[in-house]
Amino acid sequence: MPKNSVDVHVGNRLKLRRTMVGMSQDRLGQMVGLTFQQIQKYEKGANRIGASRLYQFATLLSVPPAYFFEGLEGQPVTSRDGRQLAAAVPADSPTTSFTREDVELLRAFHGLGQQALRRRIIDLVWAMNDAPNADLAALPAEDDAA
Repeated sequence: MPKNSVDVHVGNRLKLRRTMVGMSQDRLGQMVGLTFQQIQKYEKGANRIGASRLYQFATLLSVPPAYFFEGLEGQPVTSRDGRQLAAAVPADSPTTSFTREDVELLRAFHGLGQQALRRRIIDLVWAMNDAPNADLAALPAEDDAA
């Protein structure tokens, strides 16, 4: 049976959050009475996570249950036999799979305590994204920031 895109997305979000808090698959499994292999299957989307289990994960990882579904807007809804029942994924939708580097950057970013600094970093990254060859010296200095 093919993997369901929603199960894969939820599994990726589980892996992202678990990694962000620095928890191993083994530790998370122990906390809910599962093996690390089962956690691995959930994270890969090979096994569907039931509602009560998802609620456990949300509680243990300090996120609302809706966290696991963020970014699913526009994803297709499929039947058990794989037939598409609703909207297709837009071509420009972001990937739901994260690299170690993505997670490392996110963990470091969350470690920053100052909201103003976080905002400046976001603005810097967007500026770099909009103009990949732009001279960074052209960006406003700290004294120029609002």
